[in-house]
Amino acid sequence: MDIRELGNRLREQRNKRNLRQTDIASALGVSIQAVSKWERGENAPDISLLVELGRLLGVSVEWILGGTSAEKDTFPAAVLCTGLKGFAERAGRVRPKELAAWVNGVYYAVTEALLDVEGVPIKCVGDGFLGFLTGGNCCERALEAATGARKRLGLQEFVAVVNYGDIYLGSIGHPDYARPDVLGEAVNTAFLVMPWVAANTRTGIGITGAVREHLQDRRLVRSGEIAVPGRNTAVTIYESEDLL
Repeated sequence: MDIRELGNRLREQRNKRNLRQTDIASALGVSIQAVSKWERGENAPDISLLVELGRLLGVSVEWILGGTSAEKDTFPAAVLCTGLKGFAERAGRVRPKELAAWVNGVYYAVTEALLDVEGVPIKCVGDGFLGFLTGGNCCERALEAATGARKRLGLQEFVAVVNYGDIYLGSIGHPDYARPDVLGEAVNTAFLVMPWVAANTRTGIGITGAVREHLQDRRLVRSGEIAVPGRNTAVTIYESEDLL
């Protein structure tokens, strides 16, 4: 396959999914300059990156290499959701502009912590933040992002949940206003258990049982279980013993 044609295919597919070059670079652990060179046809991604690149772009490795196989936009990932205890009360007692300035500072810290471990920020809504990570040690890296954000902020109000499972990555919304988003049971569960984590954990960082299976070297303690709508089994929540 012609390397320039490869670059055009990568750029078109990235734009189709409303992803930035910085999103691709962060998720793959490469520089933005490297992604730019791929898209300009100056060189090609290393073969070791093709599987993860395909997951981000929603295509198969065969497609990247010039084939026409169906797109693949669902893949396993670690999901990081964060929120803030008492946000509604704060919103009711301060001016909107003050609230925006404060929560933007929180978002900045969380986003930087996620980028430090090669994660992909997705969106901020109210006090909620959503991002995901793929590839090796994604669950460990997601927990590092949560603890890193907690240290940066130093806020008792900070709450985070790390979950793992299949997610869909694509543009969501009206075609004229669609933005990249991730959907799936793993995302839904993470947000639904957050109030329980806020009220029942000492660290404010909840780790689901799905993540625990991928954290063999971490000392975790069981905090409890919570029933989640749409699931037949309860979700077990753990905390990192290192944070207690």
